Amino acid sequence: METLQAEVGIVGAGPAGLLLSHLLHLHGIDSVVLESRSRQYVEHRVRAGVLEHGIAALLDDAGVGARMRREGLVHEGIELLFDGSRHRIPLAELAGGRAIVVYGQQEVVKDLIEARLAAGGVVRFDSGATAVEGIGTERPTVRFRGPGGEGQLECRFVAGCDGFHGISRLAPPDGALRLRVREYPYGWLGILAAVAPANEELIYCRSARGFALLSMRSPQVSRLYLQVSPDEPLDNWPEERIWSELQARLRTDDGWTVSAGPLLEKGVTAMRGAVVEPMRYGSLFLAGDAAHIVPPTGAKGLNLAAADVRLLAEAFVAHFAKGDDALLEAYSDSCLKRVWLAEEFSAFMTTTLHPLAGDDFEAQLAEARLRLIIRSRAAAASLAERYVDLNSF
Repeated sequence: METLQAEVGIVGAGPAGLLLSHLLHLHGIDSVVLESRSRQYVEHRVRAGVLEHGIAALLDDAGVGARMRREGLVHEGIELLFDGSRHRIPLAELAGGRAIVVYGQQEVVKDLIEARLAAGGVVRFDSGATAVEGIGTERPTVRFRGPGGEGQLECRFVAGCDGFHGISRLAPPDGALRLRVREYPYGWLGILAAVAPANEELIYCRSARGFALLSMRSPQVSRLYLQVSPDEPLDNWPEERIWSELQARLRTDDGWTVSAGPLLEKGVTAMRGAVVEPMRYGSLFLAGDAAHIVPPTGAKGLNLAAADVRLLAEAFVAHFAKGDDALLEAYSDSCLKRVWLAEEFSAFMTTTLHPLAGDDFEAQLAEARLRLIIRSRAAAASLAERYVDLNSF
């Protein structure tokens, strides 16, 4: 059996695990990252695409932001579309000059993998963790199965960055962690299309037909979403129907709408909120989707993950460099305060923008919230500050 050793064992080579490994490397702390999928898979799975101001700065400070700054799209505003009209929210103006960067999660992953491998970091693809043992001790072990057979990773700490359905969240004994979940009665049909975005900034749309979102990944590639049922069969949505529905929902009273183009990818995602408390058990620390899920309407998932591992890296540095465990002890509480702010903002955005069939009372409340945002600078500023840099709160 192959045996690996590291000060920190990291399960999962998504943005959380890779960024944590890179931040630790910058402080001379060795880690090993185990990933069940292939490198090609993790570098090409399309996920989030909005980076908060502070998270983009974190990537800069970590030395992995050069391509993001060259190819990412800086947005100083977003638009809300309802009642047939578009209304721009000037994010930078309302949030002290801060803006978002539209840059796909898969691109962040590519940059981090390149940085880790260039520095001699150990990232083991096609090596899925099968068990996380000994987390109640100071010498935990992660057992894994890779191309060469069974192996084990011995370490001082384990960082579970392997997502909501990963093995890390299930490693503590029954009753040690509490899981709070909210299932939303909405799903998103997301498409990637080879067509120039119809607008320079994101458009969030509430219509009687359902929510729609115009986003992008580059000046040549659009990312768009439609509200559907969480269990909607993808076969119900041929290409022609998708574009017809997007154009109907995103059409304004003056006739503006999106242009169709070839689909590169499509899929349906159910929406939920979930929070694990605490985010630590013994020598196991959970980060990113392993600890919390937010509906994508608020664009907070990737940003929360990066904020988690920024704190976790600081805590590990204090432990190994100074023997100071105060930040490790505070990790879960510090993260959860921010996580619940993100859950609240994501719930606000989701319920405000997604009509619920048969609930006319909620529909009127949502319309009132949207009118308040476009008529009150204070309400618009509250949205802008949380959208652009919630992690600063």
